[in-house]
Amino acid sequence: MRIALTLFVWAALIGAVGLARTTRRVLIAGARRLLGVPLPDPVAVRRPVGTPGATEPGSAVPSPAAGRWRTPLWLLSHVALGWAATLVSGLLLLAGLALPFGAEGALSLFGRSVRVAGGWQGWVAALCCVLSAAAGCAVVTGALRWLAPRLLGPSAAERLALAAERELALAERNRLAHELHDSIGHTLTATTIQAAVAGEVLGADPVAARAALRSIEESSRAALEDLDYVLGALREQKAGTAPTRTLADLPELLDRLRHAGAVVEPELSGDLARVQGTLSRAAYRILQEGLTNALRHGAGGPVAVRVAVAPEALELSVVNRTGEGAAPGAGRRVFPTSGHGLPGLAERVRLLHGEFEAGPEGPERWRLAVRLPVRLSA
Repeated sequence: MRIALTLFVWAALIGAVGLARTTRRVLIAGARRLLGVPLPDPVAVRRPVGTPGATEPGSAVPSPAAGRWRTPLWLLSHVALGWAATLVSGLLLLAGLALPFGAEGALSLFGRSVRVAGGWQGWVAALCCVLSAAAGCAVVTGALRWLAPRLLGPSAAERLALAAERELALAERNRLAHELHDSIGHTLTATTIQAAVAGEVLGADPVAARAALRSIEESSRAALEDLDYVLGALREQKAGTAPTRTLADLPELLDRLRHAGAVVEPELSGDLARVQGTLSRAAYRILQEGLTNALRHGAGGPVAVRVAVAPEALELSVVNRTGEGAAPGAGRRVFPTSGHGLPGLAERVRLLHGEFEAGPEGPERWRLAVRLPVRLSA
């Protein structure tokens, strides 16, 4: 009874030590180093903003406590198997060392008596004892290597959390890729055209050339802000205030296009200020990409931009010429393209549960049309 009580007390103490989170990290590091088991570090469950327990994007919250019993179980198994291996291998090694040098007699191990003759038979018996001790240690090591991934590895809940975290990270990277493509691609296209315009009118109209150079400076500064934000997010650093251009910034975008030599004909209807932030930002990016495509692939002439805010939907369209007859300073130029602009727009619209249409409208016009469901703010 006293022995059982002692064992119970020791097991309770060992189990209590195993409940500490630091103990789990130490045991994982030891299993990796001593057993050669490729165990990952404990998973910190990360939740996006808006979920219980999260205060900022990717904030870590404690892992579920349902799997914490596995660490004490590993510690108890480790101690029990280690104690048994030490006791058995120690007795076998002691017997193996004594047999070759002892006289003929009886050897008693674990309650059994075995008669061993001296001489070469003693050496054979000693070798058997040493091999038995080595085999026992190998069996214990194999058992621990089998148990380690099951008791120290990630639980099912942690694996699900890790998969969800990777999915969120991939979605965020895709969003940043879209932001970078839309913003930097538009700026590079506009500045290329503005530089060409400045070069063409430098001698004849220095004032227009200076205006184009100022527009290049402003566009480049805005692109640097976007690039700084994206690079900071990719490094998982706080990159300052994120660029949040919305439909309220549409006049500035159109002014940059006019400075690039484009003729823009906007048609705005409804109260743009009532469009909610997320939808307004997406609409700005859609128009930015549509106008960039018009500059890249259009044949000059006016670019019609329509933004209509209705009670049920936000309608956007960009129409440009595709035939010959470019206007001065906004002529048809060849730009390299990745081919990801329209597919990226279609994906963005799909995520917003909207309707997307892009294609020729007649022999000399290209039309991009988007319809997004809206919830207007009061």
